[in-house]
Amino acid sequence: MSQDILINWAPQETRVAVVEQGAVQEVHLERTLERGLVGNIYLGKVSRVLPGMQSAFIDIGLDRAAFLHVADLMPNITAKHAAPRERAAAQPGSDAPNGGGNRVLAPDPVQPIERQIFEGQALMVQVLKDPIGTKGARLTAQISIAGRLLVFLPQDNHIGVSQKIPSAQRESLRQRLLTLTAMPDGSAAGGFILRTNAEDASDQELGEDIAYLRKTWQRIKDAASRQPAATVLHVDLNLMQRVLRDLVGAQTHSIRIDSREQFGLLQAFAAEFMPDTASKLQLYTGERPIFDLFNIDEEIARALSRRVDLKSGGYLVIDQTEALTTVDVNTGGFVGARNFDDTVFRTNLEAAQAIARQLRLRNLGGIVIVDFIDMVREDHRDAVLTEFRKQLSRDRVKTMTGGFSQLGLVEMTRKRTRESLAHMLSEPCPSCDGKGVVKTARSVCYDILREILREARAFSPREFRVVASPRVIELFLDEEGQHLAGLSDFIGKPISLQAESSMTQEQYDIVLL
Repeated sequence: MSQDILINWAPQETRVAVVEQGAVQEVHLERTLERGLVGNIYLGKVSRVLPGMQSAFIDIGLDRAAFLHVADLMPNITAKHAAPRERAAAQPGSDAPNGGGNRVLAPDPVQPIERQIFEGQALMVQVLKDPIGTKGARLTAQISIAGRLLVFLPQDNHIGVSQKIPSAQRESLRQRLLTLTAMPDGSAAGGFILRTNAEDASDQELGEDIAYLRKTWQRIKDAASRQPAATVLHVDLNLMQRVLRDLVGAQTHSIRIDSREQFGLLQAFAAEFMPDTASKLQLYTGERPIFDLFNIDEEIARALSRRVDLKSGGYLVIDQTEALTTVDVNTGGFVGARNFDDTVFRTNLEAAQAIARQLRLRNLGGIVIVDFIDMVREDHRDAVLTEFRKQLSRDRVKTMTGGFSQLGLVEMTRKRTRESLAHMLSEPCPSCDGKGVVKTARSVCYDILREILREARAFSPREFRVVASPRVIELFLDEEGQHLAGLSDFIGKPISLQAESSMTQEQYDIVLL
């Protein structure tokens, strides 16, 4: 399937859209002041060890401490100041990134975390997940550096091949990689994983990637030997560079960018690290904004809406919460099939395609519950599930899908690697505080009446003045005027009204005069 990649660059923000057959499939954003941290490597400092959770909080210089689980300490951890027990276990002469005084420790995987790391320890870590909501970044001590063709595992000697490459070719590719990565003395200096796009790579291309990755690791180690704890050692590639590394493939027809300066930088980057992609780079000089070519801004706006209309007349309702995302499928105005069962089946088939695309477009991760319209026939359910899994297989992000539950729901998971599109582009409504609803004006009126009565029992002012939104004041002047007058007579004090347009419907103030 032919693919076009459009890059819209501005000093404050880079936007990338992946378009297939004229339809936007993915949108990636990177803001200069909000650039993600995934892939960055830090010399962190253990600020707190939590034995009960078998985890630790690590200070890497961010506002919130990052989180490290015991499972992510393997295979090695790097300490700048080892505890006495650990110093005794350390192997002299090991490849420590902080000079001769440091040791690469190899903890026992069954040992509890409190016996492997300690508060105040300097630890080289890498960000697995960006901070999301109130959660800090997720870390690992298993460092990996991604290149164009390979992933380098400097603390491991494992040689692996992507599972997406046919099994018949994997062993021969592994042997090639063993030969290319071996040091002159026959030993292995670090492990490597062959990426999917390296299936047809030449030995020269692989060798260049190996040299680049080892040079990068050496720079990281040198920085770790000089820098204090809680500092960054390595910053991952920017969005445009990651596009060339991760998104471009044989199916990519063109990569168009609307900035002459960035086009030159990308050309230089591509020429050095991925020459096969250089010929696909194009400078866009059209008068129309580049995203207008495929109405991408309109697609982004629709991706922030709960409702997604289907061509058949049916529609989806997508709700994203902290714990999970729900997708509800509805027939809407679709009545074109011969009978109701056929109508439901066709709507669900179209929905299966649309849901998979919306998950990619909105970058929805975690648990997803899909409520397809109930289907009586077993073959219809099987066909819809097959189509859904087929569409999900196109996703670059790992997904897992179950079958229909007893309640007719399909449960699936999609790996969460960064914030969703909605979280990146929007924030909770200041009026409803993210609830999605606000109290009615009448409910607020009654809240005010109760508050005045409460204040009158505690204080004896000359007058009460109600300051509230225009809609609430209007209701007091009309339908609720009788209740307000009755309260004024009961407490024996006058009550005046003042409309404040800057207040939301739920906001009010009672001033004692």
